[in-house]
Amino acid sequence: MDVKHYYRKIREIENSLSEPYVLVISLETADGGKAGVASEVTRSVAAKLIVEGRAVVANDTEKETYRTRQAQAQKIAHQNELSRRVQVAIIADPTLDVADPTKKSNTSSSTRK
Repeated sequence: MDVKHYYRKIREIENSLSEPYVLVISLETADGGKAGVASEVTRSVAAKLIVEGRAVVANDTEKETYRTRQAQAQKIAHQNELSRRVQVAIIADPTLDVADPTKKSNTSSSTRK
């Protein structure tokens, strides 16, 4: 492939993408690339992946699925973070009569005569 043609094509695709971050879906490649993996990347990276045949732009259904999964993952992570934190509240009850363990009781056992 001609280098000028390669970079021209990247610029054309990059200019055609309207969003600053693009959701792309990977394609299977000969060097071990896995098909179907969604990634949110910059326009320049997305253009390069598309020109190289490594990814395609996600359609609306795939975008919605990706956003839903991200929201669920964020919710689970937030819940895990909250459950990791242990919160303890100590409340003093003035009506509670607790014996002071430092004082000795006056009720000693009776001695034999």
